Amino acid sequence: MDIIKKGSAPDKTQLAHWAQKYALEHGADNTSIVISRNRSINVDFRDGQIDKLKESTQNSLWIEIFAGGRYSTHSTNDLRQESLKKFISDAITMTKFLGEDPYQALPDPALYKGRPTMDLELYDANYTKVTPEDRVARARELHDLIQGRDERLISISSGFSDSHYENTHLKSNGFEGNYESSSFSCGASVSLRGENDKKPEGWRYYGARHLNDLPAPQQIADEAFQRALDSMGQQKVKSGKMPLLLENSAAGGLFWRVLYPFTANAIQQKQSFLEGMQGKRIGSEHLTLIDDPVIVRGLGSRYYDGDGIAAKKLVLLEDGILKNYYVDVYYGRKLELKPTTGGASNVTFKTGRRSGAEMEADLDRGILVTGFIGGNANSTTGDFSLGVSGWLIENGQRVQPVSEMNISGNFVELFGSLVETGNDPYTYSSLRSPSLLFDGVSFAGA
Repeated sequence: MDIIKKGSAPDKTQLAHWAQKYALEHGADNTSIVISRNRSINVDFRDGQIDKLKESTQNSLWIEIFAGGRYSTHSTNDLRQESLKKFISDAITMTKFLGEDPYQALPDPALYKGRPTMDLELYDANYTKVTPEDRVARARELHDLIQGRDERLISISSGFSDSHYENTHLKSNGFEGNYESSSFSCGASVSLRGENDKKPEGWRYYGARHLNDLPAPQQIADEAFQRALDSMGQQKVKSGKMPLLLENSAAGGLFWRVLYPFTANAIQQKQSFLEGMQGKRIGSEHLTLIDDPVIVRGLGSRYYDGDGIAAKKLVLLEDGILKNYYVDVYYGRKLELKPTTGGASNVTFKTGRRSGAEMEADLDRGILVTGFIGGNANSTTGDFSLGVSGWLIENGQRVQPVSEMNISGNFVELFGSLVETGNDPYTYSSLRSPSLLFDGVSFAGA
């Protein structure tokens, strides 16, 4: 019997249970099913007029099939029940042609227990009150707050976007989860007329779960414009070793490159410089990293991960000692490691006592890094070479904007040179880093 009447919208939970039952009756031993709906809207305003207005809505069903020791994944955007019958039947048939994989099986149901019961406030209840006119007005306001500030202005781009996501997750060994989330982002970028036909640029964008958590438009406009001004006259300075003060909002350019080596996937594939380092020192005593999925309104917060593992805090590094890896179910079985979670949620740092501004004022000579420009990092060896931009600091003052300089070395050495963490974690990212001060970093410049 069909569970969905013709012309009616499918209930995701009801549909997931039907799809699971249908798959189990037609040859699957077990299944994992995710049904989701994602709506996103983006408004871009450029040089006085709307440059882009885009809205998209996507419904999808993703199913994992476990049959006869074999495993496969399949997805479709057609959620009509008659279509799904053929889709699921074909998926099961194709699965039986694959080779056996003894490591592919549903998680131990014990891993599902202990899911957070608190409201993480992933969804802004006022989301539906945001109108198309509001979105355009917010993008336009950022543009207008910058327009006319300087005769050297060439171009202003501003934008506002939001998304609404719904997820239903069902596994045939007892897991069931549902959640709804929202996100908002806005910002602006500015280009100026510089010397020798250069066009220095600056930008500032922010993201949050709830609309009211975004900074005021005036603050965003001021910061975007100031960063463009700060890039005027950028140049290289003399190469050498000196302190590096990493701005809190720029830390993602460094640490996102490091999280993959923390995964069981990377370790099993021999692509991690952290293999065999559990319990050993890989950073200074000032470096503590904790993956925290239960921060209220956190951009990476969640109740469970893709395996259904209940969300819990995970200490990655404690006082420079490697404590844990991100271990998903599949690669955990291969490595004979107990699963922790499959990947990052909110990455938090142990904070210090001073702000980035206070650390900057206390520098005799060093470089404040406000952004990264390309480069590469080797996850297997930990070696890196990254382009940076920012300011040369002398006697606590910003004396010269810098760009096209490189920092190079090894992540273990860099982490070992961390001498201070700030008290100013950046909360507009799932990487919630404070300002970080490293000593004796190699800069390549003029």
